[in-house]
Amino acid sequence: MKITTLESETELWDDFVRSRPTARGPHLSGWKKVIEESFGHTCIYLMATENNALHGILPLVHFRSRLFGSFLISVPFLNYGGIVAERAATRASLFDFARDLAVTRRAAYVELRHAAPLLENVPTKQHKVSMFLDLPERSEQLWNDFKPKLRSQIRKPQKEGLSVRIGREEELAHFYEVFSVNMRDLGTPVYSRNFFAQILKHFPESAWICSILLHEQPIAAGFIFGFRETLEIPWASSLRQYNHLAANMLLYWSVLEFAIKKGYRRFDFGRCTPGENTFKFKAQWGAQPVPLHWQYWLANGNTLPELAPTNPKYQLAIKAWQKLPLFVTRLVGPAIIRNIP
Repeated sequence: MKITTLESETELWDDFVRSRPTARGPHLSGWKKVIEESFGHTCIYLMATENNALHGILPLVHFRSRLFGSFLISVPFLNYGGIVAERAATRASLFDFARDLAVTRRAAYVELRHAAPLLENVPTKQHKVSMFLDLPERSEQLWNDFKPKLRSQIRKPQKEGLSVRIGREEELAHFYEVFSVNMRDLGTPVYSRNFFAQILKHFPESAWICSILLHEQPIAAGFIFGFRETLEIPWASSLRQYNHLAANMLLYWSVLEFAIKKGYRRFDFGRCTPGENTFKFKAQWGAQPVPLHWQYWLANGNTLPELAPTNPKYQLAIKAWQKLPLFVTRLVGPAIIRNIP
């Protein structure tokens, strides 16, 4: 088995991704360009070949910062990643190469965001789940499957006169306005607007934005991405002062309608922690949890990383961030979040 890095074979890479049932949208080569052009990280996309045939891939992104250290992630900023290979021997070869790469680059760990336990006898986190909803052929069918309380919550913003727009670059300003405010309120540094612009640029047929507006003012928005039969919503936000209008309910219903209209058969609500409010919100739509398996190589003596906002050591920083003016968070946030996968 020969391990090489992706250079110009993007068509070969993407054909492989589209042909493998375990591959996800974040495995597509376009994300390499998005991450490089948005964050400037070194992307090392590994290819396992044998007899001139591609048998496996592993996209890796190297993070290096004084604050958070050095580590390799597959794939950062997204819910999925890791190795795509049918044979255990191929998976082992890619994992071993990633480990050696980490040692050479003095990385503390390698994190592979698998949807299944592809590697045996390695440290594994199962702290998150993805929430999936199977979609019918017609939106009316899905509507009839909802409980009366859920239908009432969707009707409320419709009766309040909220409007829906789904587009691409023309909705980016609306999305970012809502998203940046929401991230500040959560105490989390915000991605740059360029990050989302790059996604739209490199995925012209599979990325969209849904905006919910009150008198032309955006109060909720979601960024959606499609791959094969699944449409997912990796980023969604709503403004807290308008919670009484239930704009988030109209947002998700509009995206579900859009998914069915586009012919998608499954909707991915994104990852969450079982039992938390986001889990309950997604479950009310009928979504079912599927455990995620984040698997690791750890340098000697290192423990599993914990860069999540729930980590107690970040609580003071979160509270301070929530008090900052919005323009400051938009200016400083991208430089911080680029080092948090």
